[in-house]
Amino acid sequence: MNQEYSINKGYTRSQKSNMSTVQLVWQIILYRPLLFFLSCIAWTIIHASPLIPGLITREFFNTLSGDAQIGAGIWGLVALVVVTALLRSVSIIIGFRLDILFRFSISGLIRRNLLDHILNRPGAQSISTSSGEVINNFKDDGETIENAVDWILDIVGTTAFALGAILILMSINFEITLFVFTPLVAVVALAHKASNRVQKYRRASREATAEVTGTLGEIFGAVQAVQVAAAEEHVIKHFKKLNNTRPKLMLKDSLFTQLLDSIFFNTVNLGTGLILLLCAQSMKAGSFTVGDFSLFVYYLTFVADFTHFFGYFIAQFQQAKVAFERLRTILQGAPDKVLVSHHKLYLDGKLPKPKYSPKTDGDMLKSLDVENLTYIYPESGGGAKNVSFSINKGSFTVITGRIGSGKTTVVRALLGLLSKNSGTICWNGNTIDNPGDFLIPPRVSYTPQIPHLFSDTVRNNLLLGLSEDDVDLGTAVNSGVLEQDIVTLEKGLDTVVGPRGVKLSGGQVQRVAAARMFVRDTDLLVFDDISSALDVETENLLWDRIFKKSKATCIVVSNRRAALKQADNIIVLKDGCVEAQGKLEELLKDCDEMQQIWGISS
Repeated sequence: MNQEYSINKGYTRSQKSNMSTVQLVWQIILYRPLLFFLSCIAWTIIHASPLIPGLITREFFNTLSGDAQIGAGIWGLVALVVVTALLRSVSIIIGFRLDILFRFSISGLIRRNLLDHILNRPGAQSISTSSGEVINNFKDDGETIENAVDWILDIVGTTAFALGAILILMSINFEITLFVFTPLVAVVALAHKASNRVQKYRRASREATAEVTGTLGEIFGAVQAVQVAAAEEHVIKHFKKLNNTRPKLMLKDSLFTQLLDSIFFNTVNLGTGLILLLCAQSMKAGSFTVGDFSLFVYYLTFVADFTHFFGYFIAQFQQAKVAFERLRTILQGAPDKVLVSHHKLYLDGKLPKPKYSPKTDGDMLKSLDVENLTYIYPESGGGAKNVSFSINKGSFTVITGRIGSGKTTVVRALLGLLSKNSGTICWNGNTIDNPGDFLIPPRVSYTPQIPHLFSDTVRNNLLLGLSEDDVDLGTAVNSGVLEQDIVTLEKGLDTVVGPRGVKLSGGQVQRVAAARMFVRDTDLLVFDDISSALDVETENLLWDRIFKKSKATCIVVSNRRAALKQADNIIVLKDGCVEAQGKLEELLKDCDEMQQIWGISS
């Protein structure tokens, strides 16, 4: 593989670096620091505000027993409780509004960066796992990180309460106060010791869920293949096996988390019992008032919540660490900073419209020169090796070869869909450093071997975000030999084609994909076996219309005679290397490989 990580981003090995979970979380906080700061203030007020009702309760009971210190009277104390409750209610409303916005910012940023990274990877190497597993990463791991970061707000608030409570309780009775916070030490120790187990169970649970999701996606995408092979029973059996494993692992994850919760809660209850015993002894000795007792009891509930939450937060933070590790598989070696880099999010209002870039003089193709283009698949060692060729404006170049000869690999490496190992690509004599960024509309358009259509209307599949006012949709439909099909479709261009274009025939799918290329009015058209599902008459009509349109420049991967006859230059590949180049008549005379291909072509 190339030393470069990505031809689009240009990350080198020396630039790769992993960040700790704390560093990643800190970068997320810095994305919206003011929002985090305001949320932190709001939730600190929410969590720390019970300190005041506790003091009022103490004064209330001391007033009843004749030990009052401020002399506000019963009704004055009641008024203070009401005012405090109202202020806390307002803080909760503000806090929740800020919290929702902060949460969406966290998960939105991570998912935005993941999607941006995938879209900027070489197309054929965009993801390293199944699409179902990646969707699971987006959903579950993004949510886990969101929870861990957001709970920092609660930790800050509850810690503020705990510190305030310590100072107040220590001023009353130092010894009893120590017993209040002893459970916290035990909880933290337990959570730290259990962190590795938490990571293990959470990782296994996530992987099992991703495997089920990925398999389900593959089944949906291969329904026809399963039916043709009569393999429904085998597929269902395999899916059941995976689905039976998943709940067992999820149950372990859930049970261990619940077990930690139980330990945290019961540890606090044990400490509570000891505190009540000590309070009773102090009251009997006369060193503890009824108001002091009520204050300790009032604070105990909140202290219990703090200790319980603190231990659970540590476990959740460990789960966030697992989530970050899983998301690194999507990064495929890119620096962790890619995951948390700061970008604008569109959480409300209208999304910006895609920009239409009309062709300029610099986009016009005069010549395309490829020299020693090489891409080797690391798993098999196959691919394309030292492929060189040149094309000029208006030429029709066909790349041909038997199955496995490297035809598609050459095209993908040329367009930057695979990160080439070596070689030079020049457009009009200028070297292209990042073909994946340069060889796109309005310069180049491409249709792969298996075209991808979305479950949307034919019109939207052709435009893909472009404004109909900016393009010549009618001419594109005609050039793609699609006009008769549009007439027969139920709603014409507004007919929904279904997932992967399932409601269309194979030939219609290929012609919709071809028309989508023509919509963009590019200077170079690259077809990868686009005519494989077309009859000879339709294929000839397609090529005729392309050339009658404006003498388009084409690179076509094909073994079909109709394409080979149109070609003014044929590149014959064998075992990933160029076996021969030239016109059809010359190759049929002098090239054994071309003779073999011509004999099996149709």
